Amino acid sequence: MQPALAMQSPVPAITGIDHVLVGVRDLALAATRWERLGFHLTPRGRHIGWGTGNYCIMFQDSYIELLGIIDPAQFTNNLDAFLKTREGLMGLAFATDDEVACAEQLRAIGVTPDGPKVLKRELELPEGTVLPEFGLVMLPREATPDLSAFICAHKTPELIRRPDWLRHANRATGIVSMTVVVDDPVGAAFGWLPIFGPDCVKTTNLMTVIDTGNGHIRFTNRAGMAQLYPALVPLPEYPGPWVAALKIAVADKARCRDHLRFENILALKTGKGCIVPPEEANGVIIEFVQE
Repeated sequence: MQPALAMQSPVPAITGIDHVLVGVRDLALAATRWERLGFHLTPRGRHIGWGTGNYCIMFQDSYIELLGIIDPAQFTNNLDAFLKTREGLMGLAFATDDEVACAEQLRAIGVTPDGPKVLKRELELPEGTVLPEFGLVMLPREATPDLSAFICAHKTPELIRRPDWLRHANRATGIVSMTVVVDDPVGAAFGWLPIFGPDCVKTTNLMTVIDTGNGHIRFTNRAGMAQLYPALVPLPEYPGPWVAALKIAVADKARCRDHLRFENILALKTGKGCIVPPEEANGVIIEFVQE
């Protein structure tokens, strides 16, 4: 499906979901919590020139970034404002192999990005600190309605994706989808058409699904969320848009459940895996599935 999607998309340089961002108030505590969930975390990183740091959960072609404030006196890119309301999913980064071509393709369809620009962060490895580098293209909010998003190209992938970092006790293998709660899922579809095109945007009365080429973005309302996660009703009363849930593929759903049970993590069994409620994962609903 990947080659066909690339031909149909108005911005073929966007190749899917690169990573999702989870804002947390206590970065060290969050790292411990997600390790208990069965994820292998990278060493801590820190964004150069910013007051934010992270731990990452790496998969073969995507990852989860736990993002926290290390120095509140420095630039936090509005993370401080987000954390005043809640912890949880903040948005995502799309992947590209060529940030320059990506920016040019966006301008060709009438979207004006900021960049490309370079971001580096310090990664604290046992053998010493290294500097992973990223090429970023920042998207205007109107280009990705109801979801904060940007585009990321990895300039030094060998520094952040080591084989031992890809092995997780819960048998997680990658990101399947992210779910966003909005007032009007049908209306959300129209805002995403310029970047992904009609072949990649599917909608019903309760849900719009964007096929990014590597992972899906799902927009639904509160009634749709209640259908997706009936065991979690009543849901938190966050104002919309609320980036609520993350679906993660696992290689072995039984081993995933066993790990969570061993760690005394509340997990609600489903036919394909299990659901971890948001109080166990810094405000994120995690659905583990074996397809």
